[in-house]
Amino acid sequence: MSRNFDRRQLLRGASLIGGGLALNAFMPAWAKSVSPGLVRPLPTLSGPDVQLTIDHMMMTIDGRPSHAVGVNGTVPAPLIRLKEGQNVRLSVTNNLDEDSSIHWHGLILPFHMDGVPGVSFPGIKPRSTFVYEFPVVQAGTYWYHSHSGLQEQMGHYGPIVIDPAGADPVAYDREHVILLSDHSPMHPHSLFRKLKQQGGYFNYQKQSLAGLLKGEDQSLKERAAWGAMRMDPTDISDVTGATYTYLVNGHGPKDNWTALFRPGERVRLRVINASAMTNFNVRIPGLPLTIVQADGQNVQPVTVDEFQIAVAETYDLIVTPTEDRAYTLVGEAIDRSGMARATLAPREGMAAEVPALRKRPLATMKDMGMDMSGMDHGAMGHDMSGGAAAGAMAGMDHSAMGHDMSGGAMAGMDHSAMGHEMSGGASAGAAAGGMSHSMRDPKNAPQVKMGPGVQTISPMAIDRTGEPGQGLGDVGHKVLVYRDLVALDRNPDLRAPSRAMEIHLTGNMERYMWSFDGRKLSEVTAPIPFTRGERVRVTLVNDTMMNHPIHLHGHFFELVTGHGDHAPRKHTVNVMPGGKVTFDLTADAPGDWAFHCHMLYHMHAGMFNVVTVRPLAGEAA
Repeated sequence: MSRNFDRRQLLRGASLIGGGLALNAFMPAWAKSVSPGLVRPLPTLSGPDVQLTIDHMMMTIDGRPSHAVGVNGTVPAPLIRLKEGQNVRLSVTNNLDEDSSIHWHGLILPFHMDGVPGVSFPGIKPRSTFVYEFPVVQAGTYWYHSHSGLQEQMGHYGPIVIDPAGADPVAYDREHVILLSDHSPMHPHSLFRKLKQQGGYFNYQKQSLAGLLKGEDQSLKERAAWGAMRMDPTDISDVTGATYTYLVNGHGPKDNWTALFRPGERVRLRVINASAMTNFNVRIPGLPLTIVQADGQNVQPVTVDEFQIAVAETYDLIVTPTEDRAYTLVGEAIDRSGMARATLAPREGMAAEVPALRKRPLATMKDMGMDMSGMDHGAMGHDMSGGAAAGAMAGMDHSAMGHDMSGGAMAGMDHSAMGHEMSGGASAGAAAGGMSHSMRDPKNAPQVKMGPGVQTISPMAIDRTGEPGQGLGDVGHKVLVYRDLVALDRNPDLRAPSRAMEIHLTGNMERYMWSFDGRKLSEVTAPIPFTRGERVRVTLVNDTMMNHPIHLHGHFFELVTGHGDHAPRKHTVNVMPGGKVTFDLTADAPGDWAFHCHMLYHMHAGMFNVVTVRPLAGEAA
């Protein structure tokens, strides 16, 4: 092979300008392509009989080999394409030396076909085959994954597309599945052990002395207040780009997975977040995104510039690129420690500029469930004219928080003095000044079992469904919020709820303990009971400083966001830190169903319960 440059090829590369390989030299190192672009459609299976085999395999990410658990020799697993109204038989063979399973995420089916070991079936033993069989009663974008151990982290996941029985209300010329995920060369059990050993183990974006001297991030007073509480405002993600590579359809950012289009086409992108622990911020610089479906359910089209997709959610969107050039699809991790990247292009071998990672976000007092923006501060006796008092945690019972404050910045403060001036700091600390509530006051949540697994109870959790995802409040363009979602069709059940219940999402970051109402799965004595057909209003309250995407198997629910009989229907909802979400549920599926946080290590650590739906006394099952 000649060492001389091919002049024509060099000129051709340079002429691609905004959509060509010449841009490779100007991209950040982690995004520079190993290949000129992979135009590689996902392998697809369809029909009434589908054969799947779970096994160990090697996969190549950004030119490097990595061990994985795949299905039919691929990561992600093959795209399963079905038709609404058909019956399907899925024969799943487990070639691992341990039990495995497949859960059909978001599908409505008999509970014994749901695929959760210990809840709906025994699991699939090593070197054995289990046959799932059920009618396909819906359409939309869904996915499937292991519900055994931590296999999902190792690559055991894949997409599902179900075409509608009739005309599709969404018009498009071509489509692409965009499956986002996270992959680490570290074995998931080792990864989990490190999380248990040290809080913030993978957080390499902590605040520094240099940042303080430059006036970046928090002031000294704010840092002292957060330090006294033993809390870190940079702790946005448990697992980060320090160990993760973020993937699109199994390929890293250097691989440059590419989806093709013709200028002027309406392109449908079916975006699935199949990651273990990462919420992604998705955008395509230069293209507006029209959201047409959420969690497989059609919504009235809403156009945005960016959206945050939580773990286990799906969003379908339409883009219409009119220029004959490449566009970069950006899936930026919520803590901005890394990025999944793909390219939309009219031809193979093209690339567009990859934007730099944005500044990482910081948690605020609102994320701690201490938002006082709507309170009458004048009645509290504080002079708050200068906005914030960064460290004003006066009036709180810090000893009840479980922290040793003896050496902290709060020592020696006169907490009884409520007339102090709060003009010198930042709004983060003012939220807590004069608060009479304790961060662990059981009166705020009497149903919560207080113990070492409950670090805080949010004193002022608020509905945050009208806010963009964490860190997206000041990006300068339109970001999707849950309240933007309006169902395309009228909801099937318009009855008012007959009862209400509240469930607290609890945890202790330092000990890496996660639970519902202070009880991890091993401490749960009974499932959450529902009577078949009853209508219940459920409020989820996040008492922690982490996001929790909560998934209910076997059901859809309607978010209570002010849209009446066109409330958006979902199977997974992200509850922001210090926030709460309310939904109405019709318990119409008899059986036992998993209910859990879809952050894999949160679920593994105990944020898991079972919902049981039973017929009325004397009613046939």
